[in-house]
Amino acid sequence: MHFVVCAKQIPDPETPPSAFRVDEAKKEVIPPQGIAPVLSQFDGIAAEAALRIKEQTSGTRITVISLGQERARDAIKQVLAMGADEGVLLDDATFQGGDSYTTARTLAAAIRKLGDVDAVFCGRQAADWDMGQVGLGIAELLGWPCAIIASSVQCAEGKLTVKRVLADGFETVRVPLPAVVTVSNELGEPRYPKLQQIMQAARKTVRSMTPAELALDPSTVGAAGARLKLERLFVPVAGGDCEFMPGDTPQAQAVALAKTLRAARIL
Repeated sequence: MHFVVCAKQIPDPETPPSAFRVDEAKKEVIPPQGIAPVLSQFDGIAAEAALRIKEQTSGTRITVISLGQERARDAIKQVLAMGADEGVLLDDATFQGGDSYTTARTLAAAIRKLGDVDAVFCGRQAADWDMGQVGLGIAELLGWPCAIIASSVQCAEGKLTVKRVLADGFETVRVPLPAVVTVSNELGEPRYPKLQQIMQAARKTVRSMTPAELALDPSTVGAAGARLKLERLFVPVAGGDCEFMPGDTPQAQAVALAKTLRAARIL
């Protein structure tokens, strides 16, 4: 079998707030100096789900795909060090600046180009924008079934058995291959590569794909094809006002609070 893991590189969530900057004119996050970007944590968990199946199924190989600039190669190498077999980097100027739709469109085209993919594993959402749309978009564009927010994934007899996390419990579903699954943190922590695995990952192949190879019209991907318009990007200003309710007794203060809330049309 052939699995694909979609991996995104994001700003380190542990970045201190003082180092976080936004270019409001360009509507872009300014990478903090001296703090390297990291693999989105949910994508690392998705890779772990695929690797667990690989360990139980002989002949399975895993390709990790990332849409990003050259530095996203580091995120690919991390999944390769975990145990994936090869990588694909979608690094082209026309791919940049897109939204969830164009990201899904580009990734789906790359998966289609690989030609023999049995299942795609994505994180439940990216740990930067938290939209959770790309996995579903890939499934829609490929015409494949999709199981989302998985806490466990097993594969047997040409089907995935997925235990899904619901708001009030769990649900187990079976979907035929090929399929897409988005994996949640309930699956557990991803494995940490050993030094030898990191050295081996440096020798594994990471190839690039261009819009021409994927038969994609440049006007339909990246910023040109985006369907979401970003109006403003800014760092919110933290703060608030505190008003003390007058009164000599708790009852009097409660009455003052009720009057204040009513005047503000909250009650």
